Amino acid sequence: MTDIFDAELEQRLVRYAAIDSQSDMDRPGAPSTECQHAMLDLMVEELTAIGAAEVVKQPYGTVTATIPGNRPGPTIGFLAHVDTAPQFNATGVKPRVIRGYNGGDITFPDAPDLVLSPKDFPYLAEKVGQDIITASGTTLLGADDKSGIAVIMTAARYLLANPDLPRPTIRIAFTPDEEIGRGVDARLPADLGADFAYTFDGGDLGEVVYETFTADFATVTVTGVSIHPGEATGKLVNAIHLASRIVGTLPQATLTPETTADREGFLHCVDMSGDAAQMTLRLILRDFELDGLAAKGDLLRQVCAAVAATEPRARHRRDRAAVPQHALLARGQHGSGRPRPRRAGRYRHRPDRDRDPRRDRRLAADRDGRALPQSLHRAAERAWPARVHFRAGHGPRDRTDARNRGARDRLSLCPTVPGG
Repeated sequence: MTDIFDAELEQRLVRYAAIDSQSDMDRPGAPSTECQHAMLDLMVEELTAIGAAEVVKQPYGTVTATIPGNRPGPTIGFLAHVDTAPQFNATGVKPRVIRGYNGGDITFPDAPDLVLSPKDFPYLAEKVGQDIITASGTTLLGADDKSGIAVIMTAARYLLANPDLPRPTIRIAFTPDEEIGRGVDARLPADLGADFAYTFDGGDLGEVVYETFTADFATVTVTGVSIHPGEATGKLVNAIHLASRIVGTLPQATLTPETTADREGFLHCVDMSGDAAQMTLRLILRDFELDGLAAKGDLLRQVCAAVAATEPRARHRRDRAAVPQHALLARGQHGSGRPRPRRAGRYRHRPDRDRDPRRDRRLAADRDGRALPQSLHRAAERAWPARVHFRAGHGPRDRTDARNRGARDRLSLCPTVPGG
């Protein structure tokens, strides 16, 4: 049976990974990119072909389906996302299978200087003798989360082909735009109708991650005064300098991902782009407590205000609401059945250490008796007029309006040109 599953899992992952389905944070719509429809439509086609019931492509892009149950019990949800990360090229993915990995360095045919070594990734050393799937070197592979889709589709086909295997009703959801924080539409929990749900999105064999952080996303826009350098004296305000000052003023020796552990929160600048006229910073703020999350939002505001004060022509304003990124406490069992937190190093295997739940996005959360289909540190965009909060629902508190609280700030340093 294992050999049958292995062959099908490999075939599905290789086939799915070759399909470009990147999301794009800068585009509206659900899904954010047209190419995601190729994966979503394929899921509709394949779920229908294997005999799944109630196969629907929802108006917001998510594909849902049902594996009928034959035993009483809670309805269980299986979740995965079809989009891949926008940070690296995903067009023209050429998956390849390395048979019987020998434990040495892995090279890539389309990037001869690129090497994947167990010296840098000790996790590889545990896979000697196993088959490994990689890309060709010029693209990401997209195993996040095409591997989760392959697992769910393989399990679904087997269950539907063996209708006498005991199981409750199982609901499936394949979501778009998880990588950009818009994977969970507000309508999905009701459309899914699951009592408990599990997201298949990485992790070690046999592991269940049941806890994650609460998070917000912040956008800082720095608008300078663009003047020809030959006439810049006393007039030019370089947005790059101001943006760099913001990053340099934020904590460096603490409150960053690399200086924190366990349940310590952090601020993390994930993108800096633009030019001398205008710069944009994007940051994620994470904490396990609402007060801690709010404090990090306040710190970012204070840093922006302090940098604005160093430029006499600058004014500091918030002019846009947007994406709350929430996470509710998720519950599950591991090992002996006693819940315990786990660390979550995505690319390093640490069998001797607990995984860090701050870095994990994998398990669904339980809210008002129903499972939210993915941890809501990535959530749908919604407006927040008048006031902007770096807040989010967490655990049993504030459940009623958890998804409607919090906002992305666009914090603008907009210099005012005298007489302009």
